[in-house]
Amino acid sequence: MSIIRMRGIRRTYGTGDAVVHALDGVDLDVEPGEFISLMGPSGSGKSTALNVLGCLDRPTAGSYRFRGIETTTLDKQERARLRRQWIGFVFQGFNLLDRNTALENVELPLLYRGTGAGQRRKKALEALEAVGLTSRAHHRPSALSGGQQQRVAIARALVTDPEVLLADEPTGNLDSKMGVEVMELLVRLNQDLGQTILMVTHEPEMAEFTHRIVSFRDGRIEADAAVARSA
Repeated sequence: MSIIRMRGIRRTYGTGDAVVHALDGVDLDVEPGEFISLMGPSGSGKSTALNVLGCLDRPTAGSYRFRGIETTTLDKQERARLRRQWIGFVFQGFNLLDRNTALENVELPLLYRGTGAGQRRKKALEALEAVGLTSRAHHRPSALSGGQQQRVAIARALVTDPEVLLADEPTGNLDSKMGVEVMELLVRLNQDLGQTILMVTHEPEMAEFTHRIVSFRDGRIEADAAVARSA
């Protein structure tokens, strides 16, 4: 069964002559363990789609089922619980707290869940190990490179064992070398842990690391194709 199933998703803003059709009838299926890029020019709808996928925004019309749950009928609190339980987020801006160590930053989602201190520490160290940063656990963000900060942000997203990881331009603030390192990490998480990942990117070379590229234009899916692998 698809972990994500969208049918006829529409998202409009404004009214009358000022109406904007950010999403205009989007159909999308995602199977467990897929790694998918969402691409398109500015204003094409890819970021709006990611917000709907993450239950950060509610569509104007259509059906969005996550793990078989119809999310469009959930209220604000129910959507928040779904996000906390099943979805991890990685953003272009690392959004780390400067006063906290890497380990403390990774622990935060578990703190919000009410997880005990010992279990929080154990899970956070495991997440940092998964991204290769246990040696930096007690460093603050200012002592880390951009690539390392993004790895901490990925560990923070992974610490709750999400079904789906949503990444919004995760390499956008990194140079090309660090960007490739982050993409190689996401590939390992996908291959080794079976992590389902959907990633918004405007960089074709980063999209090439994924299984599928879903291209948006004018609020619609213009193309949905597997990434060709060289022999």
